[in-house]
Amino acid sequence: MGKVRGFLEVARLEVQKRPVAERVADWNEFELPVPDAELRAQASRCMDCGIPFCHNGCPLGNIIPDFNDAMFKGQLAAASACLHGTNNFPEVTGRVCPAPCEASCVLNLEGTPVTIKNIERAVADRAFDAGLVAPVLARARTGKKVAVVGSGPAGLAAAQELARMGHDVTLFERDDRVGGLLRYGIPDFKLEKHLLDRRVEQMRAEGVTFRTGVHVGVDVTGDALLAGHDAVVLCGGARAPRDLPVPGRELRGVHFAMDFLTQQNKRVAGDSVAEAEAIVATGKQVVVLGGGDTGADCVGTSNRQRAAGVTQLELMPKPPATRPATNPWPEWPLVLRTSSSHDEGAARDWALMTTSFVGDASGQLTALRATRVQLVAGKLEPVAGSELEIPCQLVLLAMGFVGSERDGLLAQLGVAMDARGNVKAEASRTSVARVYAAGDMARGQSLVVWAIAEGRKAALAVDSDLMAKTRRHLAIAG
Repeated sequence: MGKVRGFLEVARLEVQKRPVAERVADWNEFELPVPDAELRAQASRCMDCGIPFCHNGCPLGNIIPDFNDAMFKGQLAAASACLHGTNNFPEVTGRVCPAPCEASCVLNLEGTPVTIKNIERAVADRAFDAGLVAPVLARARTGKKVAVVGSGPAGLAAAQELARMGHDVTLFERDDRVGGLLRYGIPDFKLEKHLLDRRVEQMRAEGVTFRTGVHVGVDVTGDALLAGHDAVVLCGGARAPRDLPVPGRELRGVHFAMDFLTQQNKRVAGDSVAEAEAIVATGKQVVVLGGGDTGADCVGTSNRQRAAGVTQLELMPKPPATRPATNPWPEWPLVLRTSSSHDEGAARDWALMTTSFVGDASGQLTALRATRVQLVAGKLEPVAGSELEIPCQLVLLAMGFVGSERDGLLAQLGVAMDARGNVKAEASRTSVARVYAAGDMARGQSLVVWAIAEGRKAALAVDSDLMAKTRRHLAIAG
């Protein structure tokens, strides 16, 4: 521990952001790099606790006190080695993770946790700039072939770990570029895609083969995949969106959030979107249904598309500003959160249930009708006389996902599903021999950091099963 009194002498400083008027005029990242002196000062606040609760808060088990101490001492190589030892993509989690580690930081007892997320991002970015991030080549090849389906964070992590173990890994992605929801679900103003591209190049150098534009289950059957590989790892995500079956759902102007976000990410990448299929907020009153990260991304994207106005609605009551007594530290704080997108401009309302959409004679959306709700005996009940109508020309459904897409690959493989619509997996192993699952496909809709952690665990399970006989033979021979 480098600075014993750092947490007493140095105040927490949030990362600086570009001015709102500037950042809504482009699609570049809105956060500014942390200067070296400030970074070291913030790292000095880590208390190197006897029991580092931040470890428990982080699904990856990042060794946070160690890389904080190294950065305080200016030891970038040591900090990078420590961070990459547990996290395949710290430049991603350092940008898009909600930082459960900070929620568990002992200093969060006073609401001033160490800026772990910003330090993580800075370590990763500086390590790349300094040439410290290089391909990690396997010491020997095993000759085992593994197919990874889906190139989101779980698939990327699993593929990278398996390649480093010496297996021949082919990663299948149905989209035209690698990255899954990292590529097409998260806006560039939060995660610029050159960050993904440089990781893909690292993974290629490590031996991963990427096959994009291949819809496994359609272009390649599940049986063919199993026949050509020793193991298959399912990392296709939980991409079946939750719909809203109310009157008027069929009107033009009501869309799933991911369709909206994907289109804009493709435009930023230089792709064209057919005008007849285009979903744009320009000049429109926009309503976003859903108060999570996806909803906030829709708000930020709508602002950059120059919407006439944006309103975000949430079904549940407004969260409290501070922790209630029933939600003590180090649990994740169930409090009101305001994102950078909200700072850029948006009206917000809570405890509203959409009852119908209204359209004109041509079938174009013109308004949303809703009623206020309240919790009664644990159930949401309409409040009599609270009906209202919100004029809008675009509604974006950002209400989460209901599990994996079952048609196609999952049906062909015949893997068991759990009650929540996810692939049932125990220690990453599914009900079908040689088939594994990780990330949202097995866990359900969750965080990027959880997906990376589960991809790494799935790789360990695959390696353990594939190499068990070999290792037993070597042990006997030895």
